[in-house]
Amino acid sequence: MYDIIVAGAGHAGCEAALAAARMGQKCLLITSDFTAIARMSCNPAIGGVAKGQITREIDALGGEMAKAIDTTGIQFRMLNRSKGPAMHSPRAQADRAEYTLYMRKVIEQEPLIDLLQDTVTDIRVSGTSCHGVMITTGRTIEGRAVILACGTFLNGLIHIGMTHYPGGRTIAEPPVHGLTENLVTRGFKAGRLKTGTPARIDKRSVDFSKVTEQPGDTDPVIFSFSTSRSTPRRQLSCYLTATTEKTHTILEQGFDRSPLFTGKVQGVGPRYCPSIEDKIFRFKDRKSHHIFLEPEGFDTNEMYVNGLSTSLPEDIQIEAMKTIPGLEHVVVMRPGYAIEYDFFFPWQIHATMETKLIDNLYFCGQINGTSGYEEAAAQGLIAGINAALKNTGQEPFVLKRHEAYIGVLIDDLITKETSEPYRMFTSAAEHRIILRQDNADRRLMHYGKKFGLIGDQQIQRLRQKEDSIHALTTLLQSERLSPEKIQHLFAQTSYKAPSGSMRVFNLLKRPSISIQGILEASPSLAEQAKAVTDDPSVLEQVEIDCKYEGYIKREQLMAEKIARLEEHHIPESFDYHAVKGLSNEGREKLLRHRPETIGQASRILGVTPADISVLMVRLGR
Repeated sequence: MYDIIVAGAGHAGCEAALAAARMGQKCLLITSDFTAIARMSCNPAIGGVAKGQITREIDALGGEMAKAIDTTGIQFRMLNRSKGPAMHSPRAQADRAEYTLYMRKVIEQEPLIDLLQDTVTDIRVSGTSCHGVMITTGRTIEGRAVILACGTFLNGLIHIGMTHYPGGRTIAEPPVHGLTENLVTRGFKAGRLKTGTPARIDKRSVDFSKVTEQPGDTDPVIFSFSTSRSTPRRQLSCYLTATTEKTHTILEQGFDRSPLFTGKVQGVGPRYCPSIEDKIFRFKDRKSHHIFLEPEGFDTNEMYVNGLSTSLPEDIQIEAMKTIPGLEHVVVMRPGYAIEYDFFFPWQIHATMETKLIDNLYFCGQINGTSGYEEAAAQGLIAGINAALKNTGQEPFVLKRHEAYIGVLIDDLITKETSEPYRMFTSAAEHRIILRQDNADRRLMHYGKKFGLIGDQQIQRLRQKEDSIHALTTLLQSERLSPEKIQHLFAQTSYKAPSGSMRVFNLLKRPSISIQGILEASPSLAEQAKAVTDDPSVLEQVEIDCKYEGYIKREQLMAEKIARLEEHHIPESFDYHAVKGLSNEGREKLLRHRPETIGQASRILGVTPADISVLMVRLGR
């Protein structure tokens, strides 16, 4: 008997098993292939806009993804540096093979995790409670809780032109049959989605004189708060090129053999990351689209052709690529393809990732209709934590929307309609000024400590950081800069200098004035600041807290107002049929989603403010 059984060892399954095991639960991690643990089936990269924030949140809660990419990264870049700090997002290319090896090693070294190479085909249920799984051999394995992290394996179907055949994640992996059907017979509602990936090419066939080099950052920002920032990093460059009008003409010649346009693909694909044929069809006025050539590791010639996701016939793919500058003599190592797979509508799960229909059964990752390694890993981490908490009789763990991007992600899943693969964007977070990548440790690490996933040493470093932030803020609030130094400081900007002396903290609020510039203008203040801290992250935090003080306070007040709605709980057995005054659509959506709080109910598409008012009056009574 295991405490927790995890089906699937992708990014979601790995985080779920590791979190639960580190919380003292005996876990079984079931996967069809030990060599494919945490495999990056699409782009070998972690982070990006909003995804970088999620990765740092996973790290602050005690997850493994950030440490894995710090160890195996081959290029690091901070995106959106020209924008405000709320938009800054770290991203890194990974050595695909090394990333998988790293995660396998971490899992095998965890004493409370057993590995089994097999496939789950059904779950075992008594009454309304899950107590185990059945595998392909017909054997039943007992477990107090089961976490399904099936990725794109459920009835997976791969498409290349008019050719299609069963596939689980990549061309060489088999799908999982039977599990979807068994869950549907138990009352779950399933749907069909699609994702795709570009061709892989041999870098020796690329003419690098015709493409633009994109090196990594010279001072790379790493992901984990526990990784040493002083470690020197060897990096590889990526390269930029673009499609041409001739490329588009050739691709259009294959539209009559496209599974997308001929109806062979029934699943809905991601609108935010369309295939190249979809881009050409939808944006006919565009004569060119960016293509990024990204290395897959230090010791391989394989390159990822980012921006050329396609399921067109292989001959069309190759012919079209040869019209792209730098790829005239391209050698294709693997064609692009689309994959269709089953998912389960996420309004069927609680915010803990536990299903509403069956107790002790958890869904996480692409089984919930999401897209992306980071979104999957975040769900796996939350599922693992909550399964462990429930097994030990503790209160569930639910992150609010104002606490983390992970909170936004899960709340969106359980309250919004899933009609396409869900991907996190910064625009989805209404509190993104306080949900920055730089302060994830300050926001969430206390939770990781509470669950035993963050060690005392890390917490001690966080406390020292908080003390330094407070001390440096106090120093800047008390010190003034002379008119002469202010004039010198503003001489380097296009702004007019204020007259008279000024408190440093207020001066720092001015545009184009940085904390580093102030310290350079005042050596005496720089000496005092150095006595407080020499940690660059402390200077960064103090500057952001100062410059955005008004916005941060406003967002915190808004978050507090919204949080009050989360305190109004709706009983699980609440009878919406008995509530007069609800709109027909509102009643239908409330019955389907079964929100746990008024706050959740207010975010369900189709539930009007009038419906919420009626609900609050009824619950008040």
